[in-house]
Amino acid sequence: MPSTQLPRAVFAMDPVHLPLLFPAPLLARLQRTADIDPGLVVRNFSDPAAASLLAEAEVLITGWGCPRLDAGALAGTPRLRAVLHAAGSVRSLIGEALWGQGVTVSSAVTGNAVPVAEYTLAMILLAGKDAFVHRERFRRTRAHPTHAETAATGNLGRRVGVIGASRVGRRLLELLRPYDFDLLLHDPYVDAAEAAELGAQLLSLEELLRRSDIVSLHAPDIPETRHMLDRDRLALIHDHGVLINTSRGALVDHCALTDELVAGRLYAVLDVTEPEPLPADSPLYRLPNVFLTPHIAGSLGNELERLGRIVVEELERLAEGLPLAHEVHRADLARVA
Repeated sequence: MPSTQLPRAVFAMDPVHLPLLFPAPLLARLQRTADIDPGLVVRNFSDPAAASLLAEAEVLITGWGCPRLDAGALAGTPRLRAVLHAAGSVRSLIGEALWGQGVTVSSAVTGNAVPVAEYTLAMILLAGKDAFVHRERFRRTRAHPTHAETAATGNLGRRVGVIGASRVGRRLLELLRPYDFDLLLHDPYVDAAEAAELGAQLLSLEELLRRSDIVSLHAPDIPETRHMLDRDRLALIHDHGVLINTSRGALVDHCALTDELVAGRLYAVLDVTEPEPLPADSPLYRLPNVFLTPHIAGSLGNELERLGRIVVEELERLAEGLPLAHEVHRADLARVA
């Protein structure tokens, strides 16, 4: 799209996200690259008030709260050439009709992977120190633990199993590399040589579950992965093993996991659940062996600016006629989040 005339762009998202995605300096940089009005944010593609704006749009800058880009939306955007998504997955955003129209799609999912991997690293380190167990004990006893109570504590040589060499999984493996962990990986699309390059040993899912002290889920939410950790596979994790889920709740059989946690056999760090949020009477809210957070691992607060920056950089590449760095291809959707 190289041209002396700036491409026409339109925001399509919940406007509440706009100031954090594009703070003033970043918004100014965006406006030097595209003809865009930050005061006009589309929430409904069938809104008559937005019709003239969308009819001229060459680029849609989308985010959380954007309506689905189906055939009806495309009919109102005849000049559309690119969708730049200032968030993670585009699977629920992009309709089938768009892929046949030659529209380029880009996502800031790589930027969103950074805080998820950071959150997971922090939880792995805390779990390895039995921080959650000791916190609960300290609350009850007001006394330091005995040597016997800390005998199994520590991160030296912990076996950390990563399920899914996704963007988050790969970033997590990178962050884990400096520590004295034994890293294990399961991913059907990765071979042993690539796993070794990532610093991990490739195993079957069952063998990873048997051998890991801490299991961290980073697989995509697709039909093949629904309840991939079912009752039988959860039973393979050794007593007092830790399950961390920052991916999607649907990857785990929630009833089976709840039974394991209520019995006290496993520990869990859950940032996502099924359903989400859990019912108010769920035992997971009060179990001492569960650390439950409200889907905060992904980009929040000032971390949203990272996503906006990725979109601005993509727009600059687009304006110069350069290949995009974060293009999403239709063929990839079957195996990514």
